[in-house]
Amino acid sequence: MKDGETGNRLGSYLRARRELVSPEQAGIPPGGNRRVPGLRREEVALLAGISPDYYLRLERGRDNNPSPQVLESLARVLQLDDVERTYLLGLTAGRPRAPRRKRPEHVPARVHELLAHLRIPAFVEGRAFDVLASNPMAVALSPRLQPGRNRLRSLLLDPEERAFHQDWEKATADLVAALRTTVGDDTDDPRFVELVGELALSSARFRILWARHDVRALGGGTVTVHHPVVGELRLHRDKLPVDDVLLVVYYPDRDSDSDEKLRLLATLSHTGSAGTPPPGP
Repeated sequence: MKDGETGNRLGSYLRARRELVSPEQAGIPPGGNRRVPGLRREEVALLAGISPDYYLRLERGRDNNPSPQVLESLARVLQLDDVERTYLLGLTAGRPRAPRRKRPEHVPARVHELLAHLRIPAFVEGRAFDVLASNPMAVALSPRLQPGRNRLRSLLLDPEERAFHQDWEKATADLVAALRTTVGDDTDDPRFVELVGELALSSARFRILWARHDVRALGGGTVTVHHPVVGELRLHRDKLPVDDVLLVVYYPDRDSDSDEKLRLLATLSHTGSAGTPPPGP
């Protein structure tokens, strides 16, 4: 990775999460002359029941294999949720590395057939959010969902994508956190290195979010988007694992306003008008 954390992932994560917990959240009365955001090292050590010197060694990478009990205590002090706690426990030196993926991501033929039959936006994404395949409705929903595009890159660097999402700030935070979760131990995977390096150079938003070390499992949910032709759409999103890839589908509530607009979008996509805004008065 290009963020300088590969040699000390545990320390980088502890430091980033420590800075996000306020004294008030930890039950510590706020005092003057605080030089760091969030908690001090000695405060984390005290609340976790370990010595300040030992905690300093953890942050500086001098001890990469703390006991599960120490990590559980730190997770409690840093107020980590289940996904973040699991991520923390996986950063220790004693954890065996998962087998490295040696073959390129592949979309099974049956999934291509399924995409052709679906009448809702659907596409296949890889581990780094590369779009590997998509159906016409997905492209009608967003041209950034064409095969060969990268969802995170589009989200951060394309102005159209910022206008497309009702809550772009949340969308970017969720996807960057999901990327860090997906990266896991594969910090030297060429695709991840390439993507993180490009975004670190091109996007200030990415640099801010990547430095937070947020981790999140990005699965189902509901999003609101603004299509340039049919207007606002409220869509549910589900991610379905198929072999080594994910099938992503977007669908509205039945008989809702968004359902009607999505049907209109399907009609327009057949005439080639789905991506063209209506003329002004």
